[in-house]
Amino acid sequence: MTAETAQVLRTRRPRARTTSARVRAVVLGLLGVISVAAIWELYKALGPADGVVVAGTRILPRTTDLAMPHTWEMVARLLEPTTSQAGAAPLWQTVAGAAVISLGIAAVGWFVGTVVGLGLGLLMQLLRPAEQGLLPWIVLSQTVPLIAFAPVVRSWGSRIEILGWQWPQWLSVAVIASYLAFFPVAIGMLKGLQSPQRTHLELMHTYAAGRWATLRTVRLPAAVPYLLPALRLGAASAVVGTVVAEVSTGYLDGIGRQLVSFAGQASGDPAKAWAPIFGAIALGLIAAGLVGLIGLMLRTYRRGEAQ
Repeated sequence: MTAETAQVLRTRRPRARTTSARVRAVVLGLLGVISVAAIWELYKALGPADGVVVAGTRILPRTTDLAMPHTWEMVARLLEPTTSQAGAAPLWQTVAGAAVISLGIAAVGWFVGTVVGLGLGLLMQLLRPAEQGLLPWIVLSQTVPLIAFAPVVRSWGSRIEILGWQWPQWLSVAVIASYLAFFPVAIGMLKGLQSPQRTHLELMHTYAAGRWATLRTVRLPAAVPYLLPALRLGAASAVVGTVVAEVSTGYLDGIGRQLVSFAGQASGDPAKAWAPIFGAIALGLIAAGLVGLIGLMLRTYRRGEAQ
């Protein structure tokens, strides 16, 4: 075997393993969706109409068509008009439009939260007193319920006016999304910057490398395997924060209010209420997929990525 042939084989094997892993992930994802649908229909067919009640508490839902429509009915409803009015758009298009708006707001919140989280993580790594003083408050910040916090942010934002520019309502939603997104990024950044082996840091010290040179060449590359899962979690948190904030602040254009609005119509159109739920699920998957693109750009540093 020539050296050129060996090099080609070494190049193809990692690519083949990567392709195989992606195909396996797609297949497992599809099997998961099919399994959930099968379990749904099995319980609907065999479960009691009034659900499972233990000690006066219903622990499993009713199996009536009002509470649990068939999966094919929910899918078919997506293709029907949103309302009975002439010229109404299909339900899937209405949900997709609201989901795109929420995705844009979540992206702004994720970006702001990521910048804040990276800055806090860097600050806590550089200054030990900052870590001791800030870390407990960062953890404590996540115990504040969004339902109580969101109206306060909206009230503050409505009073902001700079040179004729007024604070838009969607920006309050983005601020709340960033409030959830910054936490995993800050913790992941701090953990990643503290992860290099002592021998590597001592080697940089023998080279008389300064703090910033060590940060650039050792600590930041070592932080990538910790930071990427944190960014994915931050994206999911931003989506959750956006949906909850839309409901709490009364923002009408996103998928959060659509969840509430369609749920109020469930008694007459039960399958319709599930459409924005599917949209919110797709929203989370898209957000995680977009963050995955960052992982592709940083794949050189992903060896031993923290899970």
